[in-house]
Amino acid sequence: MLLKVFPKRFELLKAYIIFFLLLSFLVRITFVIWDFSEVDTSFFKITNTFIIGFLFDIGTISIFAIPYITYLLIIPKKLYGSVIDKIITYVAYSLGIIIFLFSFFAEITFWEEFERRFNFIAVDYLVYTYEVIKNINESYPIPILVSVIILILISILFLTKRKSVFEKTFNNDSSFKSKLPLSIAIIAVALIFGLFIKNENAEQFKNRYNNEIAKTGIYSFFAAFRNNELSYKDFYSTINNNDAFNIVNSHLRNYKNTSDQNTKSIFRHIPVSDSIKSPQYPNIIFIGVESLSGKFLNALGSQLNITPTLDSLAQNGLFFNNLFATGTRTVRGMEAITLSIPPTPGRSIVKRPNNLDLFTIGEVFKNKGYERNFFYGGDGYFDNMNSFFGGNGFNIIDRGRGFLLDSNIKTKRTNIDDNEVTFENAWGVCDEDIYNKVLREADKTYADGMPFFDFIMTTSNHRPYTYPEGKIDIPSGTGRHGAVKYTDFAIGEFLKQAKTKPWFENTVFVIMSDHSASSAGRWSLDVENYHIPAIIFNTKNMTPQKVDKLCSQIDVFPTLFSTLNWDYDSNFFGQDILQMNKEDERAYIGNYRKLGLLKDNKLMVLGDQDQSNFYQWDRSNNSLKELPMNNSFLKETISFYQVADYLYRNDGLKIKE
Repeated sequence: MLLKVFPKRFELLKAYIIFFLLLSFLVRITFVIWDFSEVDTSFFKITNTFIIGFLFDIGTISIFAIPYITYLLIIPKKLYGSVIDKIITYVAYSLGIIIFLFSFFAEITFWEEFERRFNFIAVDYLVYTYEVIKNINESYPIPILVSVIILILISILFLTKRKSVFEKTFNNDSSFKSKLPLSIAIIAVALIFGLFIKNENAEQFKNRYNNEIAKTGIYSFFAAFRNNELSYKDFYSTINNNDAFNIVNSHLRNYKNTSDQNTKSIFRHIPVSDSIKSPQYPNIIFIGVESLSGKFLNALGSQLNITPTLDSLAQNGLFFNNLFATGTRTVRGMEAITLSIPPTPGRSIVKRPNNLDLFTIGEVFKNKGYERNFFYGGDGYFDNMNSFFGGNGFNIIDRGRGFLLDSNIKTKRTNIDDNEVTFENAWGVCDEDIYNKVLREADKTYADGMPFFDFIMTTSNHRPYTYPEGKIDIPSGTGRHGAVKYTDFAIGEFLKQAKTKPWFENTVFVIMSDHSASSAGRWSLDVENYHIPAIIFNTKNMTPQKVDKLCSQIDVFPTLFSTLNWDYDSNFFGQDILQMNKEDERAYIGNYRKLGLLKDNKLMVLGDQDQSNFYQWDRSNNSLKELPMNNSFLKETISFYQVADYLYRNDGLKIKE
């Protein structure tokens, strides 16, 4: 009945709306089938999922229809069916169909990778078109996909013409008055959705998959475009700032706070851990491994046998087997590692403005006389990495394509030359090539008589999962497990070569993942999917051990500094894991909207609508059971995230002059 209110002049618009609604319904069905075991398919829940989805589809198509409906409303009847009318109509209809087809295909590939509708990651990817387009081209049969889109477009145009839709659109006498009511109605719906309906209003279920399926991809994309940075105080539960700082500092009670007690600061001095022992100043090589989930290592319970090097290292160093990533992206891991800070809502600080001259782990190394280097196998322009590391005192060694460092960055940049590359894909050179570059640069720094701290970010364990053939027994490009095995192989080869170097005996290695391969799960924060490995080895006078304490990425370098018996100024939230008491154990996990504190198998989750949920986590099946609110736990959770956001926004993370 509703479709009968369309005047003849709106026949093509009606067909366009129907096409969008059908295509969106098919995508929603596809996602339900794709993750059928995870979706709540009880009649009431799945029905509501599709009803909410339909309403968001109506809102989305109304917004997209505004330009064409405005054209249809204002064009005079004497121009109906004219050459200009036909050109505008055919072009607009074809372009609209192509946009929808492309977006739906893109949604499917995005879901395959992240099991979510479009979010801020998709927005970020638009900025880095070179890497993304190359990655898509290497991962999917682009000529076939483009051909399919063109074929579908031709089929739709043929069907539209066969149903005389174009003829009805061009040959009619619809008046301005007859077109006005429906035009006003559609524009009103578009304004309501554009101004008052938030993307998170679709999230009416405890099951994350139902929430994501209820959304509309294109609407989610533009919502993320508008809201990829969130102010904690504007969107989350807060307490008095002084109370928040007091709570945070009480958890850092083992150390003397060197700042004025009346100021909002966590800046303090960390004394040596053992007054009898002398401090050590070895070279430090940190390897940040792309997407290395804990579930890949036999040392953490896997049966895949794809990480023999890391499994061996886990037996010969400090192996943190109960450590969790703070987030779901590389830049979030970099933020946690370098700043030792819980995740702040929205995008990582690595990608935000006002992120230069921060008190990072690099500042500690600088004060101990170290040269600091950041190695990346791709172009560090991606995700603002070069600007962040360069602006915080690191030299840059990357596979640059001509982008220069910001003029206010004083560190040097070294390119990975073509003759140093044996294999390269969309994300950069293979791990073996980046390690070979590390070895060459380490030799130079050693010859200059300086200790060095190298921060290496690998790329091989990333779609399209391609790497040099013949290195391992899994063919290149066949999937994640092959990429993980090659990543492990490359680490082994790197260590073999490093052992031949004169600087090896005085070099400590730290290996840790940036984040898991996938954080998606049934829950908004799927705890087990944040579990990652971390290893410190080749330390002097340190007995290998498995460290079972619950801890976070932010704790690894404070722990390293303690094992080296360093005293240093600190602006870090992280603590020495080895000195943690039971009540100190905790982990911070989050995505760009949800912020969680995990402690004693209990999880507090803060949402961006002043919502808070408290759960019991069952590790045996990775399930969450909602608990009555614990106000003390809630205040502690709020305090850490509120203080982290406050420090960033009020220059509290800056280097003290």
